[in-house]
Amino acid sequence: MNTNDNKNINDQEIDITSVLKGVSVFFQSASRRIYHMIQFVLKRFVVLAVLLVLGFGMGLYLDNTKKTYNNSIIVRTNFGSSDYLYNKIDLLFSKINDNDTVFLKSIGIKDPNQLAFIEIHPVVDIYGFIRNNTTEENENNLEVLKLLAEDGDMKTLIRERTTSKNYDFHVINFIAKSRNKREEIVEPLLKYLDNNEYYSNAKAVYIENGKSKIEANKAMIAQIDGLLSTFAKENLQSGLSDKSVYINENSQINDLIKTKDAMVGEIGYIKRELQSHDKVIKESSSTLNVYNTRTIGGKFKVVLPAIFILLYLFIVGFVNFYKKQAALYQEEKL
Repeated sequence: MNTNDNKNINDQEIDITSVLKGVSVFFQSASRRIYHMIQFVLKRFVVLAVLLVLGFGMGLYLDNTKKTYNNSIIVRTNFGSSDYLYNKIDLLFSKINDNDTVFLKSIGIKDPNQLAFIEIHPVVDIYGFIRNNTTEENENNLEVLKLLAEDGDMKTLIRERTTSKNYDFHVINFIAKSRNKREEIVEPLLKYLDNNEYYSNAKAVYIENGKSKIEANKAMIAQIDGLLSTFAKENLQSGLSDKSVYINENSQINDLIKTKDAMVGEIGYIKRELQSHDKVIKESSSTLNVYNTRTIGGKFKVVLPAIFILLYLFIVGFVNFYKKQAALYQEEKL
């Protein structure tokens, strides 16, 4: 037992000694590397300083001249024009990538070179998609979503392009290379999107139907008012107070009042709808000229010095590697 205990103690001492030696070797190696790095910096201090100043200067210049600005327009698609809108934005995207300045000028954009990028995505409103004009349509939309979600994730489904086109509101994002005014890009873009004969005809029919419905409701309200006025006169003639109306259970006056109230509410609803449907693609709001900091723009003064120094270190390392390999090759030949 004593022999085994002594052996275990000796083994533990050997293990500890090995670990300590390994740690010592590591720190010595790290110290040598740090020393070599310091020597490298001291020997090439001038070159590194020049690269830093040069990179910072060029980066500062690019940051001031290569600014880009984010712009967004929230629009509402009317008369089932979502597919039309997405196709138009896809076309504009391809025209910008192809640098087709002739086309961009033809739609009213004064300086096509300003446009660097354009995209569209929906304002996700799944509750608005489910809600509709009738309870039956609400239930149908909900059931469709449930069926589609059985084969996939609901979160992915509600953002999938086929589903998202059915939302009412969409965001058009575009990047401009300089600050711009509404009349330079936004207004020509909206005018271009709104210019479609098929949907313009649908808009005209919708507006005409809405106005006709308002006039019909007004005529009906006038008739109801006439009936109520006649009833009030009859009450006065029968000796009832002109400030009180008595309605028995068999009277239809209460139904007339409810009908009038519903028609007044419907007129207000139709007016709001006509206001929001006066264009095929209706602008809701816009945010212009937000300085873009998500890309490399604005960071050139930091990125370029780092790139120059890394490139220099790579070149120096490659030259040293080549020299060592060449020396080894010469020794092997001898």
